[in-house]
Amino acid sequence: MSDAKINELEQKAKQIRRLIIQMLAKAGSGHPGGSLSSADLITVLFFKVLKHNPKEPAWPLRDRFHMSKGHCCPLWYAVLAESGYFPKEKLFTLREFGSILQGHPDRRTPGVDVASGSLGQGLSVAFGMSLGAKIDKKDYRVYVLLGDGETQEGNIWEAAMAVSHYKCDNLCAILDYNGFQIDGKIKDIMNLEPIAAKWQAFGWHTIEIDGHRIKEILSAYQEAERIKGKPSIIIARTIKGKGVSFMENVVDFHGRAPTKEEAEIALKELE
Repeated sequence: MSDAKINELEQKAKQIRRLIIQMLAKAGSGHPGGSLSSADLITVLFFKVLKHNPKEPAWPLRDRFHMSKGHCCPLWYAVLAESGYFPKEKLFTLREFGSILQGHPDRRTPGVDVASGSLGQGLSVAFGMSLGAKIDKKDYRVYVLLGDGETQEGNIWEAAMAVSHYKCDNLCAILDYNGFQIDGKIKDIMNLEPIAAKWQAFGWHTIEIDGHRIKEILSAYQEAERIKGKPSIIIARTIKGKGVSFMENVVDFHGRAPTKEEAEIALKELE
């Protein structure tokens, strides 16, 4: 990929981060930390990899995306709006009564196939989508974004075993490994390491990357698509709150929206 294209995607990710900050500040609630840490991963997915059509959200041959860590939906909403699924003005109705953009995703939002928010369930949802494609002999791919904290839940590992057993090589999981969950550091609450070895033991192809390097992210998606006979997981090492200095690696910003003053500072940093 050319330097110009990399720069274009970097600027797109920066714009997505700006939208996240703006909508959360307007709403006065929401989850900035994990939305910002995943922004590069999902920007590359939607604007370079995913086969989708904003004019026809239910296009049968589209690739599927599911956000298992549903509290990070500000990221998803920003990407959907930037892609053209709905007007950007709608972003500033986040969490309002009757809005199409609730605090966790549901099907009233164009581009969202399945509601999410109960952590640990998303990989099972993605498994159903991928197995359905296999049964129907369709060639679309399925991508699912997991939070590192939610992979402490047993349902994730039941699904991981099933996906591998059924050889769903059309499924790619993306682990946003930012090292924090709502109560503190992952390693202190329930250590995940050795994370790659765990997924490999369950029969998955593992790809470890820096989740903020555009070239590595794109290469990982391409590698996952080439793998046959087993599912793939991209283990992306990221920084909680990436892009806003006073939010980076600060657990308080897992689920606290920026104040108006904090938002102004954050937006200046993201210019």
